[in-house]
Amino acid sequence: MFKKVLVANRGEVAVRIIRVLREMGISSVAIYSSADKQALHTELADEAICIGPAKTLDSYGNPVAVISAALQMDCDAIHPGYGFLSEKSEFVDLCEEVGLTFIGPSSHVINQMGNKQHARETMRAAGVPCTPGSDGLVQTVEEAEQVAEVIGYPLMVKAADGGGGKGMRRVADASELAHKFSAAMMEAQAVYGNKDVYIEKIIAPAKHIEVQLLADTHGNVIHLGERDCSLQRNNQKVIEMAPATFLDASVREALCDAAVTAAKAIGYTNAGTIEFLVDEQQQFYFMEMNTRLQVEHSVTEMITGIDIVREQINIAMGQPLAITQEDVTFNGMAIECRLNAEDPKQSFRPASGYIERLILPSGGMGLRVESGVYPNYSLPPYYDSMIAKIIVHKPSRQETFKTLQRALVEVVVEGLVTNIELLEELAYSEEVLADQYHTKWLEDEFLPAWMMTD
Repeated sequence: MFKKVLVANRGEVAVRIIRVLREMGISSVAIYSSADKQALHTELADEAICIGPAKTLDSYGNPVAVISAALQMDCDAIHPGYGFLSEKSEFVDLCEEVGLTFIGPSSHVINQMGNKQHARETMRAAGVPCTPGSDGLVQTVEEAEQVAEVIGYPLMVKAADGGGGKGMRRVADASELAHKFSAAMMEAQAVYGNKDVYIEKIIAPAKHIEVQLLADTHGNVIHLGERDCSLQRNNQKVIEMAPATFLDASVREALCDAAVTAAKAIGYTNAGTIEFLVDEQQQFYFMEMNTRLQVEHSVTEMITGIDIVREQINIAMGQPLAITQEDVTFNGMAIECRLNAEDPKQSFRPASGYIERLILPSGGMGLRVESGVYPNYSLPPYYDSMIAKIIVHKPSRQETFKTLQRALVEVVVEGLVTNIELLEELAYSEEVLADQYHTKWLEDEFLPAWMMTD
């Protein structure tokens, strides 16, 4: 049993983890940068410690500072949340070296899945369907041209160590290949310190579907169903739903079974997510694995009643899963909207500053709001611009959207520009309500028209 856990994150996810720790009777330690002294997570934790200046690399992204704080505060374990150090295998190794438990998978597994090309090779070996593409890394434009001749256009050049849309370039035809291949390599080198890239065929139109997994250290692996994350722009998710209502039952079963097979093949432990593309014929293809908690884990919790953060902590303490696959049931539908401080009509430019007034939706069954801010709080410009996650859960798709529409109308944020108008428009969109969209719909079809409105 852990006595004290350091939460190596900030914002709404840090608040979420701290609350679970308190319910489990485990003391929590918050870390904060000099820009986050008044942040909500520092107020809610049992203890808090400053680990450096505002810049991410000097604070939340500094493994030595984080581990030093954990040792100074006499912690047993570190929960990384998502982002920052959550998928840094070197950080996991450092934790082990000093006797701290990392609440997540092993560094070996993070390395295996962190390199996207290696992950594809591993999945192919396990029999999991993968997107057509290069057999390995592509080193030159000439090699890229040879791959393109085989798989055809459009295609995607992707950083081997990539994620979150960085180090990626969509190539529509042969005239773009040389320029975009070089641009992807340069960005990969700048962002990840590794210029390695590979090539995948673009499956379009397609849905972005991910399967939530839990795996303990005793060999038990289960799935908690799938989420539809197709409403995205620039490879960043905007609205997520569970389950993916368009899937045939047989396809859903096969997809979730493939995710469990993938996790077992690599000896995965803790919470993780396998991401797939699903085409119009409901053929699915492995994209990547996220070896951490996901922002949108909340919708899965709503339809299953399973607290994924609590399970993460129990698994890290060596406990076997208390539930089997047969115990997992799915009830209704859940939707999550990301309320961000950003201006969609100015290329989604992030905003920061003083929140003069804040009203987040409340009341009624099936509504959950997670936030790391409050009225009279200054949102710093250095980090993610999320203000809150708004999650609704109802028995049917129609009821869920009705509750979401009501909840979004209640949102008031004064002092900062937000994406609330965009979220409202999406919640009423005929295509969204009818489940008639794909991964590029928001970016290529909805946004161009919406940007022209007053």
